[in-house]
Amino acid sequence: MQTIGFIRQRRWTTVIGTGLFVSMMAVGYYYNVTFVQLGLLDLGTTHLGLSSDVVVRLMALFAVITCAVSLVVGFTMTRQGWSADLRTKLRVAAAVAAVQVALTFASSWIGGEAGFTAWLVLAACTMGVGIPATFGLAVDLVPVRDRGAVAGLITGVAYFLAPVASYPWTFEHLRAQVLPVMAAGAAGAVLLAVVPNRFVDGLAGQSADPGFGIGRYTARRRHGGALTLVALAALMFGVFFVDSLGFLRLSEETVYMQGAWLSGDVSVRVFIGLVHVVGAWVAAVFYAVFDYRVLFAWAFGLFGLVHLLYTFPLRLGEPAPVLAEPLVYALAVSVYTVLNFALWADLSTPRTVARNSAVGVGLSGWTATFVSTALALAWRQAEMDLDAHLRIVDSIAVVLFLLVIAALYFKPALGDRARREAS
Repeated sequence: MQTIGFIRQRRWTTVIGTGLFVSMMAVGYYYNVTFVQLGLLDLGTTHLGLSSDVVVRLMALFAVITCAVSLVVGFTMTRQGWSADLRTKLRVAAAVAAVQVALTFASSWIGGEAGFTAWLVLAACTMGVGIPATFGLAVDLVPVRDRGAVAGLITGVAYFLAPVASYPWTFEHLRAQVLPVMAAGAAGAVLLAVVPNRFVDGLAGQSADPGFGIGRYTARRRHGGALTLVALAALMFGVFFVDSLGFLRLSEETVYMQGAWLSGDVSVRVFIGLVHVVGAWVAAVFYAVFDYRVLFAWAFGLFGLVHLLYTFPLRLGEPAPVLAEPLVYALAVSVYTVLNFALWADLSTPRTVARNSAVGVGLSGWTATFVSTALALAWRQAEMDLDAHLRIVDSIAVVLFLLVIAALYFKPALGDRARREAS
């Protein structure tokens, strides 16, 4: 890791800047996967008395608005030159964090479907603004050589805490848990963004260094074009779609949840968290040595395997809680999350990183969430059984896995560094 060299050289501003990015993204991602994706479902169904179908539709609306706002903000930042300005991105990120804290604090006073809908619209707009700004900070704060490792660290921290600390999945617990951390982070971000200081001044010029500002694939000039961005956004859509479509159905099965993510035995949840950490660091190593197609192949292959494993007991009889399936699922999620945190900056320059992040994270991730949610709801209303649902998800994952394998066959994926070492 280049950061280790910076520590030896006592470049503390650079090192702390990388640490700032890790902490900011890990907290933000934990907030998203716990309070937003789990806490709000409990708020709508348990506290407001809305039907699960209504809540699912509102969360799909949340995804659409987040995607749309992210694209508008990302393209605007690129067109106006704000994408290359660290201070602008930091101010936007600080404002987003402050608004999220206020919304989270106010969420206890939501009343009825209209209030819940209004809250979700405001939260979606806030998150949509934040995606291109926060992901865009990677070109200012994270060395190109360390992006895989940094993505692995973010993923490992967020996904270790998610199964261990988020239990139980109740609105009150998750709100009380995230609010103090978010408030402290927002206060720090606002101070850095508003008060002139030498720390931010020292970070502001780092994106001009090719070791920070010129992405790994942009530097090679073989992967950085618009066609590649669209193709990778489509692949990332596929990963998010498979994950969301499968987990939405599995989360309705108490036997699977209580045997894994909602187990009363903390050692089970710790074990799942540790597997997330292992998967994140393996993916980080793979990202450094190979190119992105290898990680896409692993993600699709693991999702294909885990949904196949879930169908075996269904064909033999009743579903049974087995820990193997959640562990494979944890590996798959960690692999593609590392890719999602590292890839878009590595396809970008400072000028284009906000746009590319909006396309890669906003369009791919949140559109996939909307489509998978709508499809899962339609299948539920059609009374599709669990086995048929999982087999369709498995088939999609296997087809995408084979497509990526075909791409690897026609063009090997050994990275530049490994190719030089081999020669």
